[in-house]
Amino acid sequence: MKKLFLMVAFAIFSSFQQKAEACTGITLRTTNGSPVTARTIEWAGNDLESRYTIVPRGYSQRSFTPSGGKDGMTFTSLYGYVGLSVEKAEFVVEGINEAGLTAGLFYFPSYGEYESYSEDSRESSISDLQLVSWILSNFKSIDEMKKAIYGIHIVTIDPRGSTVHWRITEPSGRQVVLEIIGKQLRFYENKLGVLTNSPSFDWHLTNLNNYTNLFAGPIYSREIGDLTLTAFGGGGGLHGIPGDMTPPSRFVRSAFFQATAPKQATGEKAVFQAFHLLNNFDIPVGIQFSEIQTVPDIPSATQWTVATDIANRRIYYKTMHNNTIRCIDLRAINFKKVKYQSAPLDKRKTQPVEMVHINK
Repeated sequence: MKKLFLMVAFAIFSSFQQKAEACTGITLRTTNGSPVTARTIEWAGNDLESRYTIVPRGYSQRSFTPSGGKDGMTFTSLYGYVGLSVEKAEFVVEGINEAGLTAGLFYFPSYGEYESYSEDSRESSISDLQLVSWILSNFKSIDEMKKAIYGIHIVTIDPRGSTVHWRITEPSGRQVVLEIIGKQLRFYENKLGVLTNSPSFDWHLTNLNNYTNLFAGPIYSREIGDLTLTAFGGGGGLHGIPGDMTPPSRFVRSAFFQATAPKQATGEKAVFQAFHLLNNFDIPVGIQFSEIQTVPDIPSATQWTVATDIANRRIYYKTMHNNTIRCIDLRAINFKKVKYQSAPLDKRKTQPVEMVHINK
């Protein structure tokens, strides 16, 4: 059984490394400063069978380890939370707890390096794919989390798979990025609010300096000798913004799209705006494969998009199967009494179509 688990885990993680380096995260603020975090998650190999998971206070979990079973660190939820998971209910990659702390996992291939797993530290070791659950279970602030995280060991279930990095946001709007490079934890204050994938977060910030020529709005006509040059359309100030799907290009686009988005009056309006912005990062599944490869029968490489209204404790999502936006309201959940539960994001994997009936 343990050997089978490791084989499945490696198939998941190695495929992610090859085909799913495409998570895009943004952060919007309402007119009163309340933060809304949003992101996509990509995977071009097959349907991730994603789920939402409701975790009550007092629920105990145990981490997977490279040994192939659940024999790592045990942690119990001080706070209840709602998470969205991939492949297994335990692998929560985005979520929010009842205190308003959010956390999300983004893939970080080739640049991260975890410490080596040791059986001697098994009881204090947690898999990278369960760190979001540990954070949401235990903390209401970034500083609390930072004090505790140096006392645990973050490991991978299979060292042949991809490493990841994390985005953590608190209700104040403060946000940090956590990366493990050279086996050392690195925290970055993320005042921009954007995150994609490799290279490291500080590299992406430096790379933005290559685009100081970009600006919002039109390019106005100009004279060259006796010739008048006129832009073909609106938005010419962003002419030259990178349009490919690599993490550096998506980071630049999301930074400018986010910065130019008008602030909304309510969290709900900011959530809807976030979905519109992230529509620009919906990745067609076909571009992930060469012409000699078989393209999987899924609607999109962007498997789902999620937006979290932190102030109002609401998490919204849509999927590649169903673009209808759905919402889970944490304030409607009694985390002291609710039972642990997990269910598919889509009850039916079909896109609803509303017929327009014409009066005869």
